[in-house]
Amino acid sequence: MKKVWIIIGSIIGILILGIGGYAYYVYHYAKQTAEEMHESDEKPPPEANLPSKQKPISILLMGVDQRKGDPGRSDTLIVITLNPKKKKMMMVSIPRDTRTEIIGKGTTDKINHAYAFGGTKMSVDTVENFVGIPINYYIRVNMKALEELVDAVGGITVHNDIDWFDEGYYRKGYHYRKGDITLNGPQALGFVRMRHLDPKGDFGRNERQRKVITAIIHKAVDISSVTRITDILYALGKNVKTNMTFDEMMNIQKNYRDSQKNITQYEVKGNGEKLNGIYYLVVPQEEKQRITNDLKESLKE
Repeated sequence: MKKVWIIIGSIIGILILGIGGYAYYVYHYAKQTAEEMHESDEKPPPEANLPSKQKPISILLMGVDQRKGDPGRSDTLIVITLNPKKKKMMMVSIPRDTRTEIIGKGTTDKINHAYAFGGTKMSVDTVENFVGIPINYYIRVNMKALEELVDAVGGITVHNDIDWFDEGYYRKGYHYRKGDITLNGPQALGFVRMRHLDPKGDFGRNERQRKVITAIIHKAVDISSVTRITDILYALGKNVKTNMTFDEMMNIQKNYRDSQKNITQYEVKGNGEKLNGIYYLVVPQEEKQRITNDLKESLKE
């Protein structure tokens, strides 16, 4: 089985950028980092959806692993909505094996293959079609960012539902005890990549990913150390790409910060089926409609 790619460029990358006011040089370091992270987008968000308007917005988080000669796959996809007036945030995880139409390719395949076929644009278009809402922004992250970000915020504490030992590459021999545990970067990477020892398989792994993202968010927004902030910015600049500009990041930090206080998490459900010998997660139409309805509701003012 291929290794698990990790999502970590959570919204904290945006939240942290606004803390640059602690020192003049940190502000400019944040701006420099944002410029390094930014890449142009063929389909910028409508004016009405810009953060400066304080409207609800949607963000697609993509976890990919890119190597020389391999375009990679977005094996972790999380749709996030931020509603500044309701002070609510919603996170919807889409399993990588979800069978859906690949927009721009004219085929039906696993949703994570969209990135391999057509990069960020095809992934965004495919997710938009699947969830039934427009995606205003995307954040694409390299798996290396997880361990660097967790270490940058000084470690995180998460609740672990099962007791197990990691025999993998990243933290071989580490004991993940049941209950609340504190993790450093390598331990967090091991925590989210494990699948075979979890009775819930991919669904359990995706749940742990959301726990780590949430823990990073809560830890990051409380950070007041300039050293920690620069460490976070350094990790982000190396591993994250987004279509957000620096001004948009600053507006999100200013106007959407309280959204992280009320987080709703959900994972797309379906039935595992083999078609022509290939495993897929087949999502019923009623489940897709429920996801669309919930996301649209989260975007209402």
